[in-house]
Amino acid sequence: MPAKWPWFERKFDFGFPVEKHPDVIERLRGAPVRIEEMVHSYAPGILTRRTGDTWSIQENVGHLLDVEPLWAGRVEDILGGAEVMRPADLTNRATHDADHNSASIDALMQSFRTVRHRFVARLEELDTTAFGRSSKHPRLEQPMRVVDLCLFVAEHDDYHLARMTELAQ
Repeated sequence: MPAKWPWFERKFDFGFPVEKHPDVIERLRGAPVRIEEMVHSYAPGILTRRTGDTWSIQENVGHLLDVEPLWAGRVEDILGGAEVMRPADLTNRATHDADHNSASIDALMQSFRTVRHRFVARLEELDTTAFGRSSKHPRLEQPMRVVDLCLFVAEHDDYHLARMTELAQ
């Protein structure tokens, strides 16, 4: 069951004020709780069930954990004045190689909660002007401010939450 609207086909409009950053940070802070609530409502067999060559629910959770270092690194790229942010591995090799279905969902969730908490704490250290600094996104080929990156990450979280809901049905 492929995604109804694949991630790489999405376009983003970042025409909102930088002062919206507290709202976006709350979305980022809430992702682990939302995911935990979802995964704990499903039987274990549903969490690791694959449909075709798509990731299972548990692999989607693992993927969110796998990409956290990218988000944190991109914030540092922007703050450090990089012209272009570091690229993502568009093959998602880390997720494909990780065998997340063999892990405990509780361990995956605890790890995700820990790294996401660290990411949010870093963002909360910044002043409003830092959220307006930008670098070019390598795939989208458009400038992305720190606040835009935060929204991008929140949208990525929601994309995978929606995929998990689809997979559970």
